[in-house]
Amino acid sequence: MARRVELIGLEGFPLVKPGDDLGRLIVEVARANGVKIEDGDVVVVSQKVVSKAEGRIVDLRSVRVSREAELLAAMSGKDPALAQVILDEAEEVVKVGRGRIIVRTRQGVVCANAGVDRSNVAGRPDVVSLLPENPDESAARIRERVRELTGRDVAVVITDTYGRPLRRGQVNFAIGLSGLRPFRDYRGTLDLFGYRLRVKRIAVADEVASAAELVMGSGAEGVPVAIIKGLKSELGEGSARELNMPEERWLFR
Repeated sequence: MARRVELIGLEGFPLVKPGDDLGRLIVEVARANGVKIEDGDVVVVSQKVVSKAEGRIVDLRSVRVSREAELLAAMSGKDPALAQVILDEAEEVVKVGRGRIIVRTRQGVVCANAGVDRSNVAGRPDVVSLLPENPDESAARIRERVRELTGRDVAVVITDTYGRPLRRGQVNFAIGLSGLRPFRDYRGTLDLFGYRLRVKRIAVADEVASAAELVMGSGAEGVPVAIIKGLKSELGEGSARELNMPEERWLFR
């Protein structure tokens, strides 16, 4: 029997507001789309709607700017209030260039602007979203709520879009997990010709996030949630933090 994975983007999702029950919305929109949520499904959720539901939204007009943020803004060419929010969300500033501030976030992700983003938030340049405080916990809460409402045990992956070192373009990465192993580990197994694999460990969670973007999109599609069927073999427990490279193993700095 051929191996098959199915990607389903949930259309007609309402605009999410702080305090919204995201798990309930996912179940209701899936039902409206004629999609039956089943055991072993992977529910992929855009970071943006998670952040909105959790109230992780900042009006830049209310931000008090420090001297450090003013210097960072001068170096990067960014708005001082935005630079301050990026600093507040960063554990460490890794690199600054014209138009770029690369940081390690408090969630452990190395990315541009600490994940602070204006797109698909409020349609205004002075309102931005922040990453969820703890994306793994956010994923676990959505998973539990879906189980309460449907009786089905699903996995949940929360995603965000980032660039990659020395590659053009952006892809969706997993920043929060519940019920899905972050890796498919081939180390110690044999390939087709009997060679023992030593380093191959596939970042399945990131592959799931990237695949889901094909039906979710990153612009005006209005599809912040996808259901993936056919990945039961990847189910398990783990944390998205396991995907972050330890600093002592960084080759480029």
